[in-house]
Amino acid sequence: MPQKVVIPAPLRKYTAGAEIVELEAETIQGIIDGLETRFPGIRSGICESSGSLRRFINIYVDGEDVRFLSNLETAVRDGAEIAIVPAIAGG
Repeated sequence: MPQKVVIPAPLRKYTAGAEIVELEAETIQGIIDGLETRFPGIRSGICESSGSLRRFINIYVDGEDVRFLSNLETAVRDGAEIAIVPAIAGG
């Protein structure tokens, strides 16, 4: 069963405006790889050139921040919801 990936507005330029994309993968790294295969260029909005998550990008699996789990190696179950959330700063 595919996972649902919620795409934030700033990255929808890569997905032709799609807010939700369905993919199948075993880990968050697999989800990012799948997104890049399907939507070339999207990885640069999510990851640094080193491959790690950008500082102001958070990814949640069923509401849990992957930085407090296994980061990019976090397992994703069938039917999970993955949310890519850009951090908002201001004052």
